Amino acid sequence: MKICVYGAGAIGGHLAGRLFKGGADVSVVARGAHLAAMQRDGLRVHAADGEIHATVKASADPGELGPQDAVIVAVKAPALASVAAGIAPLLGPETSVVFAMNGVPWFYFHRHGGALDGTRLERIDPGGAVWNAVGPERAIAGIVYSACSVTEPGHIHVEGRSRLILGEPDGSISSRAQALAEILRAGGITMDVTPKVRDEIWRKLLLNMVTGPLCVLGQANLNDAHIDPETQAAGRAMLAEATALAYAMGCEISLNPDKVMASNIGVKHKPSILQDLELGRPMEIDALYVTPLELAKKLDVAMPVFELLVALTKVRARSAGLYSG
Repeated sequence: MKICVYGAGAIGGHLAGRLFKGGADVSVVARGAHLAAMQRDGLRVHAADGEIHATVKASADPGELGPQDAVIVAVKAPALASVAAGIAPLLGPETSVVFAMNGVPWFYFHRHGGALDGTRLERIDPGGAVWNAVGPERAIAGIVYSACSVTEPGHIHVEGRSRLILGEPDGSISSRAQALAEILRAGGITMDVTPKVRDEIWRKLLLNMVTGPLCVLGQANLNDAHIDPETQAAGRAMLAEATALAYAMGCEISLNPDKVMASNIGVKHKPSILQDLELGRPMEIDALYVTPLELAKKLDVAMPVFELLVALTKVRARSAGLYSG
């Protein structure tokens, strides 16, 4: 099976290594020193279950890689416009596209079935660029639980265990999702295919909403941002607000606040949005924070604590020149 990972950074590089180990014909779209290292020496993934040394076709130009059976997009939300502009050479008539990204996906309301069915999210996909270039019928949601970082060009470090959940927007258990899951499972990653993918999108998003603003504002890892009773109280308040929003969106999510707070203690990992701040990369504030707030206003869900911390997060990101919204 020919599979291209579009955006082989920390998460994308990890998935590319797992795909290679699982037996896929893997190619990656990457750039800069990371691309040069993969072209020269291959891709190395350092994880708890061992090291993977993957020989992958690597290019900055999707046109050099040709049509694929599947594409996994693992860029940050601000880079979606560049994906829309470049992905066409990878798409054959039956190519599926997994969007393994944080936040509310651009195709969230495709085959939603509710009052908002078919709604396009302009803030996530301005002008419908991805909708038109890829088409929502190709899209599969990918929810990633994996603490990864690029330690040096061509090298990915993975902390702890990882999990990927796949789901179709219409709730079906499709053969295309199952085929991808089988390869990745063979590559050593825990895999699930779910008929309730929106529940899983919100389950992960709630964790991003609770931890990200505190880590960015404190410029601290998960442990240090949640060690004080005051920040834990803020986290609990945001979790309650975000859970109310998820319920209003028709998703049944129940996260134990004590377990969520405890899970951050002792964890030195920095969430990806803080890594973006420190590395000077555009921050995916709209997909993770602003779009949920817009949905909350539409559904009359009050989120005062989250709204304040997001406003401060935007101030911090603007001051670093990494956000213009």
